[in-house]
Amino acid sequence: MVLAAGSARRFAGAKLLAPLHGRPLAAYVLDLVRRAHAAGLITGARLVVAAGDTAMAELARSAGVGTVVNEAPVRGLSSSLRLGLAALGSDTGAALLLLGDQPLVRLEVVAGLVGAWREGRGVVVRPRYAEAPDEPGHPVLADRSVWPLADRLEADAGFGALFPPGSAGLALVAAAGRNPDVDTPADLHTLEGSSS
Repeated sequence: MVLAAGSARRFAGAKLLAPLHGRPLAAYVLDLVRRAHAAGLITGARLVVAAGDTAMAELARSAGVGTVVNEAPVRGLSSSLRLGLAALGSDTGAALLLLGDQPLVRLEVVAGLVGAWREGRGVVVRPRYAEAPDEPGHPVLADRSVWPLADRLEADAGFGALFPPGSAGLALVAAAGRNPDVDTPADLHTLEGSSS
């Protein structure tokens, strides 16, 4: 599941369509989803978009990803998370939660999370990036057993609020490098320069 319904206030709007090396920022995450599906790591995908965001919905369609519409994205990430989880099939054992503004997530990180979950290492699994070990790593993989806990979340809180470092049920998977997100135009400019 890709969460992409935020208002991008710090970016002044349309962040996920802003170009990074000539492609929309969100296209990189959708490409990762396609590659993870092809590798057998995931079985389907949904992009949570704000009501009326036809551009993001079209980007999802062109990537072969279904959409879930958040009619009230002002309620924050937690509302998108609940809607997205509710849209997943009853045979789904876990959800991989990706953020639309993190274009550098690598397939091997996804493979590490899925592998740790399949081994039963945790009900919530997230990466610990070597270059940012004290920051909560994304994406997050959440076992179906914890999905009902999303009802406790408010505003922009995700499962990290319920499973802080050291929590029972949380597994951290070592990952090289870092995974920057794009909150401002300056972040995008830095990312464009560092990955060229």
